Amino acid sequence: MQLFYNPLLDNSVTQFTFPPEESKHIAKVLRKKEGDIVHITNGKGYRYEAEILVSDPKRCRATIVSKHKTIPKRYALHMVVAPTKMNDRYEWFLEKATEIGVEEVTPIICDHSERKVVKQERMERVLQSAMKQSLQTVLPKLNPAISFRDFLEQEQTGLKFIAHCDDGEKMELKRKVISDMDITILIGPEGDFSKEEIDLARKKGYIPISLGNTRLRTETAAIVACTTVAIINS
Repeated sequence: MQLFYNPLLDNSVTQFTFPPEESKHIAKVLRKKEGDIVHITNGKGYRYEAEILVSDPKRCRATIVSKHKTIPKRYALHMVVAPTKMNDRYEWFLEKATEIGVEEVTPIICDHSERKVVKQERMERVLQSAMKQSLQTVLPKLNPAISFRDFLEQEQTGLKFIAHCDDGEKMELKRKVISDMDITILIGPEGDFSKEEIDLARKKGYIPISLGNTRLRTETAAIVACTTVAIINS
């Protein structure tokens, strides 16, 4: 199945026109003809089946023939992850986290962050591509980058964890996750969180957790956390 993305689709739409890039892909690459069926999601939990009316590389038109609503999960995972020094590593994290099933991502700028600028538009495209590739119907929410301290001032529901490499008492994430509860996990930059940041997070109710016995890169730690939560809730 080839899945397309159109955020403007809702249950009131009966016919629509694909943008030029997708029209060309449908007509020239997939070689779809009039009467063929294509699948589209609006990123809000719906998957639509549409019949092609006009297979034109510039303006491909289709009509909705059926819709399906995805049953929402009983929990939501919010990954709060510092940008990596290399952009491609953070994009890899976004891609894999989307495939696994993250609901929300917030880039945080920390004391030890080497990268403080986030390309929001580029990252949105990575999320959209990963959603389509993995045939999912919910597009993860990508929040603007925010400082670590400003983020901690925001209210978060459910379980709250901070993964760090500093000494001190920590529990394994898999032993702290509770099924069907919302979860927020903080992952620091390559230089880890500062001691002051760890202390501040603990005062805000974040529980220190371990992701294993080895030191992980930022993007690897984030994926280990995503996978652990998904397995516990499977």
